[in-house]
Amino acid sequence: MHIHILGICGTFMAGIALLARARGLRVTGSDTNVYPPMSTQLAEAGIEVVSGYDPAQLKPAPDVVVIGNALSRTNPAVEYILNNGLRYTSGPQWLAEQILQDRWVLAVSGTHGKTTTASILAWILQHNTLQPGYLIGGIPTNFNQSAYLGQSPFFVVEADEYDTAFFDKRSKFIHYHPRTLVINNIEFDHADIFADLAAIQTQFHHLVRTVPGNGLIIRPAPQLAVDAVLERGCWTPIETVGPTGDWQARLGAADGSEFEVWLKGKSQGRVTWNQLGLHNVANALAAVAAARHVGVPVGNAIESLSQFSGVKRRMEVRGIINAVTVYDDFAHHPTAIETTLDGLRHKVGTARIIVALELRSNTMRMGVHAQTLAPSLHGADRVLLFAPPSLGWDTGPTVHQLHGKALAFANTDAMLASLTAESRAGDHIVIMSNGGFENLHARLLAALQQQGVPA
Repeated sequence: MHIHILGICGTFMAGIALLARARGLRVTGSDTNVYPPMSTQLAEAGIEVVSGYDPAQLKPAPDVVVIGNALSRTNPAVEYILNNGLRYTSGPQWLAEQILQDRWVLAVSGTHGKTTTASILAWILQHNTLQPGYLIGGIPTNFNQSAYLGQSPFFVVEADEYDTAFFDKRSKFIHYHPRTLVINNIEFDHADIFADLAAIQTQFHHLVRTVPGNGLIIRPAPQLAVDAVLERGCWTPIETVGPTGDWQARLGAADGSEFEVWLKGKSQGRVTWNQLGLHNVANALAAVAAARHVGVPVGNAIESLSQFSGVKRRMEVRGIINAVTVYDDFAHHPTAIETTLDGLRHKVGTARIIVALELRSNTMRMGVHAQTLAPSLHGADRVLLFAPPSLGWDTGPTVHQLHGKALAFANTDAMLASLTAESRAGDHIVIMSNGGFENLHARLLAALQQQGVPA
């Protein structure tokens, strides 16, 4: 059987490609936005990727075309599929029908932390010999691939609230029917498809309706937006995570690298790991709770955390040149930006933190977060904003609110020159984007290597 995937280099669709290949199918695909790490893992898997959406790639017709949610009507490949009656489906629907049937699905949802929490959870299950399958919107470094069929009933999936496809406007996670559901948090995002927070909460309510009575929902306590979802109806037991929750953490280090796990007032053990920030502590607690639901003892899960090595593009150290550390991070929402910088600040103390931020997400490009962006960046000593002419709003007020420590750049060449010129030994440079950012990380490391860095 031959499946062809449109939008194959997206984090989710690349995982679909790997799963289909593992099932023994012939897999091909196409995309216009190709960059690591997804492009790299597809190449390593021997999956053919065509650039662009010329209908010629669909001749002869594959058995089924899996269409990513980035594609819409007027796309030439989509129009060819519809005009010629080719069989097509969405990624989430294909996953549900071909992979998740008869599996115990552990779904990790929420505005922030999905990729890291799902990665931690999959690692805990694997480290405890449960051999789970998984599909994650990133590459956990413990596995070095974003998707795996697994050899047990358990399947961990990152459950995204973004819409499914141009022909199915429900959230992706509606298809997954989890028995174990993690809701990390709910905030307003994806302003290109959701009118307001209430619209997002409606999708989460629909998700909650699919969780069986013998399942488990793990949620933060407190969080008003999640409260409102569950007040609309919940038919499943709940466990809470947070300062007032069933699951709590007592910090041993301010940067979140050490903490003690407590469950209903009883200490379960101490975690020492290499992840930073209170957000990752919360992610870990949720993963431990989910793992316990499928039978992993809490003590075993805590031991597994010490060997969790992180996720590519989540505060991933891309290199250290002349005592300048360059990080790659996926943060693109003010809350994620703020919590990430807070964790790093607690680790590096008074060392300089420089942020280069690409305002790339649809919500960022629309200016929805314009009022909250500057406060989220106060933890940095220097901020460089990538504001190309195509950006839909004026970054001037944001630069002004950062009181002289921010600049906006219309192109990455000028940004790179500024980063290189002002970097000095001991700096921590965090490059934040949910895209390729014109390969700024590698270009910066090369420039630092060539030029040297002032002490």
